Amino acid sequence: MRGVLKQLKSTKLISTGIPASCIAFLHSLPEASSEVCSKEQEVVIALGSNVGDRLDNFNQALHLMKKLGIDITRHGCLYETDPAYVTDQPKFLNSAVRGFTKLGPQELLGSLKKIEKDMGRTNGIRYGPRPIDLDILFYGKFRVSYENLIVPHERIWERPFVMAPLIDVIGSDVENDTIAAWHSFSNFSGGLFEAWDKLGGDSLIGKDGMSRVLPVGNRLWDWSHKTSVMGILNLTPDSFSDGGKFQYVENAVPQVHKMISDGADIIDIGAQSTRPMATRISAEEELERLIPVLEAVKDMIEEEGKILSVDTFNSKVAFEAVKKGAHIVNDVSSGKLDPEMFNVVAGLKVPYIAMHMRGDPTSMQTAENLTYNDVCKQVALDLSSRVQDAELSGIPAWRIIIDPGIGFSKNTKQSLETLKGLKNLRQEIAKKSLAVAHGPLLIGPSRKRFLGEICNRPVATDRDPATIASITAGVLGGADIVRVHNVRDSLDAVKLCDAILEKTG
Repeated sequence: MRGVLKQLKSTKLISTGIPASCIAFLHSLPEASSEVCSKEQEVVIALGSNVGDRLDNFNQALHLMKKLGIDITRHGCLYETDPAYVTDQPKFLNSAVRGFTKLGPQELLGSLKKIEKDMGRTNGIRYGPRPIDLDILFYGKFRVSYENLIVPHERIWERPFVMAPLIDVIGSDVENDTIAAWHSFSNFSGGLFEAWDKLGGDSLIGKDGMSRVLPVGNRLWDWSHKTSVMGILNLTPDSFSDGGKFQYVENAVPQVHKMISDGADIIDIGAQSTRPMATRISAEEELERLIPVLEAVKDMIEEEGKILSVDTFNSKVAFEAVKKGAHIVNDVSSGKLDPEMFNVVAGLKVPYIAMHMRGDPTSMQTAENLTYNDVCKQVALDLSSRVQDAELSGIPAWRIIIDPGIGFSKNTKQSLETLKGLKNLRQEIAKKSLAVAHGPLLIGPSRKRFLGEICNRPVATDRDPATIASITAGVLGGADIVRVHNVRDSLDAVKLCDAILEKTG
């Protein structure tokens, strides 16, 4: 990074003349200035809210930003934080977004202030309650100085609730000169990362009144305190493990009740088989299998405080399932098998599990789709690309869960490399997006073929001991959610791992 910053500082930009009506005082790096009124600039904007429906306030603000000429490309994680300065007020939600605009600094400020006013913000107590607070953290490569606008704000560096989401919207790689400039504004040789570390860094998350959360239904889920267990319910006649066992409501409902009694945190219901060479059914047939079971179990799941996930790669099925009570869309294709999936999920405003798979169930195990130079690096690149497309479609990073797709488009060796390389996978994803790397990671090795090959267990239901071993390795390697058929035994393994990791439960 130091080399990039040094190179940027030595670069002299040529001014083309700045209209006096556009900008009064504008400074970038030493000896650099540039026209900014007509050129598109990359910006970072912080969001905060602690009045009313905080998440809906964020959604509304993002919508209004887009209407006013701010194209949002990346989102930070979502943080619930204790109030600062004026402490006698409700908790805040905080995040940040990164995007592009042709608005000049003052125009941008005016647009953000208009959004705040339109959403009901008034001139109240300084640092007091507000439905929405929008602040410009960075504007292009420039330092901006007006009487009513200083960018970057001199107090950024002392505020963890600003710095955490700011770090999220960049990657650990310095991808261009603009990002290098943002690092240089911190005045630390290690850039923004050193500034964040000086505050306490990730050690602050989960304590000191600051939690990283994911919105699910009407609650904010802090997934960091314990590893979550997702129980699998297949409604298909041809699933590799339990095809046909739970195809009908009278069998499915007792199985959901059993998984909840055994300790499942999430129930994942699928009506389309994704085993190798599975035949793709129509959305109508998938819904015929799915909807009766959803309607039969949703109240039970809600009453128990559990989360309901729908396993589908069909946007029409995702839409109908969420309308019937599903909280999460779990897509094995990360939007590749239905081009409308991202837009539909963005409109539904629900969490989205993006899983890695090449091809589709009929082609995922072909030689072409099993070719990797470095499986963890390539999976990370593929997932990063899909998540970036999801964000551009309006699914914020604070709603995204990633799944490396163990057993999908991977042979036995590659599945093992993925399982043991979860930390490396996160690090590779972090190069592109720290928000995605900081989010929940799910693994689903349960009863997969590679376990049978290693342990000589051709029958899927005989692979539970191997499943226990695989999720143990995964949790100790950094997985936050495990997707399993056998909830009871898996939960015991997870509890032991959490105790080793000193998670609080």
